[in-house]
Amino acid sequence: MDQSARYANLNLKEADLIADGKHVLVAYKMKPKPGFGNYLASAAHFAAESSTGTNVEVSTTDDFTRGVDALVYEIDEAQEVMKIAYPVELFDRNIIDGRAMIASFLTLTIGNNQGMGDIEYGKMHDFYVPPQYLRLFDGPSTTIKDLWRVLGRPVVDGGFIVGTIIKPKLGLRPQPFADACYDFWLGGDFIKNDEPQGNQTFAPFKEAVRLVNDAMVRAQDKTGQAKLFSFNITADDYHEMIARGEYILETFGPNADHVAFLVDGYVAGPAAITTARRQFPKQYLHYHRAGHGAVTSPNSKRGYTAFVLSKMARLQGASGIHTGTMGFGKMEGEAADKDMAYMITQDSADGPFYHQEWLGMNPTTPIISGGMNALRMPGFFTNLGHSNLIMTAGGGAFGHVDGGVAGATSLRQAEMCWRAGADPIEFAKDHREFARAFVSFPQDADKLFPGWRDRLGQAAA
Repeated sequence: MDQSARYANLNLKEADLIADGKHVLVAYKMKPKPGFGNYLASAAHFAAESSTGTNVEVSTTDDFTRGVDALVYEIDEAQEVMKIAYPVELFDRNIIDGRAMIASFLTLTIGNNQGMGDIEYGKMHDFYVPPQYLRLFDGPSTTIKDLWRVLGRPVVDGGFIVGTIIKPKLGLRPQPFADACYDFWLGGDFIKNDEPQGNQTFAPFKEAVRLVNDAMVRAQDKTGQAKLFSFNITADDYHEMIARGEYILETFGPNADHVAFLVDGYVAGPAAITTARRQFPKQYLHYHRAGHGAVTSPNSKRGYTAFVLSKMARLQGASGIHTGTMGFGKMEGEAADKDMAYMITQDSADGPFYHQEWLGMNPTTPIISGGMNALRMPGFFTNLGHSNLIMTAGGGAFGHVDGGVAGATSLRQAEMCWRAGADPIEFAKDHREFARAFVSFPQDADKLFPGWRDRLGQAAA
């Protein structure tokens, strides 16, 4: 059934829809299955399933219902682009406070439409939120400024936070794990639990928390510098998340503001993120996106992109979210992924299809993780244009030939090299830990800095 007469209006202009401020706009890459009619008819059916309709006319439809239909307002069949305008009234609101929720946004925009029999695929690539809907989202309560404040840095352009993940992410008992934290903190700033860590039988949560607190106190006494840790509080049950968070804060006491709470936001969902955001508004909310590649990977034609995931994270209130390494690490990505970082940090930013004004909503920090080491960092920072972020380099720190402390120091020196605009090989001659990173990661060194062995000589020995 062709529903384009009701669920499509190609006379609508995007600029007018934005000026009117009554619609959430969503851009998809959509392809109909062969033999199911023309592109517009498939797009209209997609919009119907995303809002007030189905594949038949129903008796419950009235004039009001038609007034909140989602409408296809633009198509480009050659580029497989379809844009849909969703009336703000369609989206669910909390009964306790009238606020908006990402669960409702996703239910409509990638709900039933992902399993339609006449659609080959339909993937969300961007969306626009009008001011009246934007103000109903929590947004971040804590930002990287709060971490810079703990570290004693300026709250504007406070710079690179040197972090790691203790590897292997599973298999360490509490004491070896805490010992590894202490070693890294002698040179670095920030350590995070990895996504599977929590309360394994061989590493009881409460014991690990106590020992990590002790390691932090000892490292701070030794170095005279503040240290940071991101604890995984992810759970299916929000009571469990709250219990974990409260135990951490009680244990860390005067160092409570040195602790972030990590939540696996993709696998645990918006409810877990919102639980952490609202129950612990003073803690830095670390959105870990483990599992997101199932839908965000360029190889996947359904779901939504990593860009969309990051934008939703800022709306929900994530203080920081992993944004990949933009092609400079081991994970999927490309240099153009820096647009993702701009969207979550700036107050006015361009996405692949829409410009978004954030109207003063707090920014979300890019957290960079996945195969990074000191040699890859100057190019990464050059591409991004700044270093106001958290980097969690696991192998890039503990894979250093001289150990975790030297690895952490090499990461810090790599950022210093970039800030100075120096030639990395020349800079390495006067910075031992950075020089030894060339020996630690020779394949990267050969690829990025051909001839480094002759130029560095004994400086890296």
